[in-house]
Amino acid sequence: MLKFDEMHATSGDVRDHYKSYDKWLARQSADAMRARREEAEMIFRRVGITFAVYGAKDEDGAGTERLIPFDLIPRIIPAHEWASMEKGLVQRVTALNRFIHDVYHDQEIIKAGVIPAEQIVGNAQFRPEMIGVTVPNQIYSHIAGIDIVRAPNARGEGEYYVLEDNLRVPSGVSYMLENRKMMMRLFPELFNQNRVAPVAHYPDLLLETLRASSPPATAEPTVVVLTPGMYNSAYFEHAFLAQQMGVELVEGQDLFVKDDFVWMRTTRGPKRVDVIYRRVDDDFLDPEVFRPTSTLGAAGLMRAYKAGNVTICNAVGTGVADDKSIYPYVPKMIEFYLGEKPILNNVPTYMCRNRDDLSYVLANLKDLVVKEVHGAGGYGMLVGPAATQAEIEDFRRAVEANPAGYIAQPTLSLSSCPTFVESGIAPRHIDLRPFVLSGKEVQMVPGGLTRVALKEGSLVVNSSQGGGTKDTWILEDAARGGRAPASSQSQSQSSSSQTQSQTAGARN
Repeated sequence: MLKFDEMHATSGDVRDHYKSYDKWLARQSADAMRARREEAEMIFRRVGITFAVYGAKDEDGAGTERLIPFDLIPRIIPAHEWASMEKGLVQRVTALNRFIHDVYHDQEIIKAGVIPAEQIVGNAQFRPEMIGVTVPNQIYSHIAGIDIVRAPNARGEGEYYVLEDNLRVPSGVSYMLENRKMMMRLFPELFNQNRVAPVAHYPDLLLETLRASSPPATAEPTVVVLTPGMYNSAYFEHAFLAQQMGVELVEGQDLFVKDDFVWMRTTRGPKRVDVIYRRVDDDFLDPEVFRPTSTLGAAGLMRAYKAGNVTICNAVGTGVADDKSIYPYVPKMIEFYLGEKPILNNVPTYMCRNRDDLSYVLANLKDLVVKEVHGAGGYGMLVGPAATQAEIEDFRRAVEANPAGYIAQPTLSLSSCPTFVESGIAPRHIDLRPFVLSGKEVQMVPGGLTRVALKEGSLVVNSSQGGGTKDTWILEDAARGGRAPASSQSQSQSSSSQTQSQTAGARN
């Protein structure tokens, strides 16, 4: 199988955009790097940057929290590659927002026969309550995390593919920001030697996006971050982003609805809320409409929402567009709504609901990656080449029992990046999650969260499955004499119930 390494060409030569870093790395001893890694772990633990691992228990039977391993070697992308990727991300997220608006209004894409009606209205994430509801600027996914992988094409060149669209409550941006702060703390000389585009302004862009989504009549919108609570795996991120934006972090019990407006309880009395950046899944938002036993949202929230008196980011019902059964249709969405060819390609995908695709998948399970259409976080997935025969047969029975519940893809040879592991520096597979913000315009900081599969040979990068993270550098394109993004000219980056809380929050 062809392989692609981010740092080294097939000849073994260091790629141009890594040459400066490679010279620096060659001067570092293994002991010095280990000391820096230990320092990073100590600081992350002290700050409380942990991740709850669902299903894992300590010796007392309690749920466990652990650090997401942080790798010291950055993933570097030249500016010209990022510029192309950024255009593709803007195109894709624009089309996805058009699609979500369409399915809750005129359903033109169904009428045109592009996507079967049952794929949408029969989708578990389709919310009939949103039919005909007007949202500000027709934006549904204000914050999108688009998972991108790189794999060698037939010529052995690295090609970027979109692996997954996360449009509900995507997580991980806090780790992107903290990784950069840590790298600047541990290796300040690297940022003097390399022109790395900054990411520290993400909270400012996020707040700008949220404020731009407020109800039209609101002059000075009040924004809050709604969290399921401290037991949610991404609670650190919820608190971190609220603090960085200078807005309140609230739980469902802090909110109430009166006269179709949402109010926040404060020590000075009720304060009206205009924008809710929710990190709570649809099912838990309003017990009057969705799960009646939920204490994580606020009763009457949907009434206020439908009346146009509060904006929920991301919008209710957004999940209909990030389901894995809808993913294969995104290239057609781009052509249908924008009249353009996709800039970023999908991974070729077999839909098991189709008879021919099902036959092929069942005959080739050992060579494919099979995923549940509603799965997330690396769960409900078969990686054929790494699976035992028993695991393959278990998945065969599951797919045969519910073909519509699965898709399958070729096992891509994900690109690798040098990673500092116990045995020294070794290649490990990676992906990238850029965070795309849609407000009055679509924008993002240069880069994203690079996730790394720390186990040798593993293709599963999810933090919930033991993956780690790297800092992502968008670097001046030395190979073509290009300029880094304008922002890189400055490196003044500033350093209820437990069960409900666990199940209600962000996908990973």
